[in-house]
Amino acid sequence: MASMFRRMAGAARLEVATYEEVEADRGATWQAILISIVSSLAITIGDFHAGDVDAIAKIVAGLVGWITWVFFIWLVGVKMVPEPETRSDLGELIRTTGFATTPGLFRILGLVPVVGWLFVVAAWIWTLAAMVVGVRQALDYKSTPRAVFVCVLGFAAQLLIFFFLLQLQREATT
Repeated sequence: MASMFRRMAGAARLEVATYEEVEADRGATWQAILISIVSSLAITIGDFHAGDVDAIAKIVAGLVGWITWVFFIWLVGVKMVPEPETRSDLGELIRTTGFATTPGLFRILGLVPVVGWLFVVAAWIWTLAAMVVGVRQALDYKSTPRAVFVCVLGFAAQLLIFFFLLQLQREATT
């Protein structure tokens, strides 16, 4: 457990060595999933609004969003725009991106009156930066701009699916 917290701190500090360590450690997969679950919980709490009744759905949506993002990162980064050295699988991406969700824990500070939204935005940007480092290491990229491209494209694809499903839900309830 101490190694998980040490790795979380390293991931939050965007330490390349930490991402390389978790990429190689198959035993860290469940740690990465746990971090993503707790991060989704923190995001749900930090984004709480009066009248919210479906907290479990928000947590599940956060996890599904992360899994979808990882899938699109794999699809784009490994299958569509790999570098010659790219050798990766979903397990490596789950581990590195799971640890990259560590800054999302700070989104719980969204509860702070007046300035909470600033914490949310800062944690979101921090998480995106961590994802870029995690993806660059998992996909063995030499190019950070390529990792940024893959992360942004994966995130955009995830958002499109989310909005499509939201639209389907709205049409089903009307």
